[in-house]
Amino acid sequence: MELKTSNPVFGEKTWGQVAGTAAMGETMTVQGAMNRAIALLGLVVIGAAWTWFAFLRDPASAWLWMIIGLIGGLVVCLVTVFKMEWAPVTAPIYAALEGLAIGGISANLESLYPGIVIQAVGLTFGTCFIMLLAYTSGVVKPTERFKAGVIAATGAIFLVYLVSLVLGIFGLRVPYIHDSGIIGIGFSLVVVCIAALNLVLDFDLIDTGARQGMPRFMEWYAAFALMVTLIWLYIEIINLLSKLRR
Repeated sequence: MELKTSNPVFGEKTWGQVAGTAAMGETMTVQGAMNRAIALLGLVVIGAAWTWFAFLRDPASAWLWMIIGLIGGLVVCLVTVFKMEWAPVTAPIYAALEGLAIGGISANLESLYPGIVIQAVGLTFGTCFIMLLAYTSGVVKPTERFKAGVIAATGAIFLVYLVSLVLGIFGLRVPYIHDSGIIGIGFSLVVVCIAALNLVLDFDLIDTGARQGMPRFMEWYAAFALMVTLIWLYIEIINLLSKLRR
């Protein structure tokens, strides 16, 4: 079975590099990956709470923690991608750092739009549950055509964000997509949908990895990959809600 995903921390080489290496040891399970994902989620919440309360005490200090989380999370994410066997250590670190970043973003938006965080959290977990139900029930089947479409869409979104970031460095701005007009809201809706579809591919890869007998450390790596998608989904949802509030 060919394995593809638009999640940047998953790919054909990911499973190929470790396939068969668990012959002499314990193998990953779906339940194990889910348990570790819950543990990582707990670390995200702890990190977010730290920055949230820092924002209440001193908004300036919260921005420092948020920057540390953003940069540190990116570095640890890249390390985990290239050193999958380090995931039992790096995945928790990544979750805590991303929690710092999310806490700062959430606290700032909550101060501007009261109630937006609980809405974003509810929609994120609701979307995750619906996608899991759609996958397990077979309503949404990750066929090769489905995977290729999600991969292409995610790549396009990545390029748009990359161009926007580069232009921002030079003081330029991609028009419309960051605004609260029809085009900006429509763009955010599309991105949220693509992020949600990534969850289906992640569930499929976790299931496939367990059936193929991947080594036990891949439970942490799979949980890490799922957390990347969930964090992306949450950020896109709260961004969409902020546009609607504006």
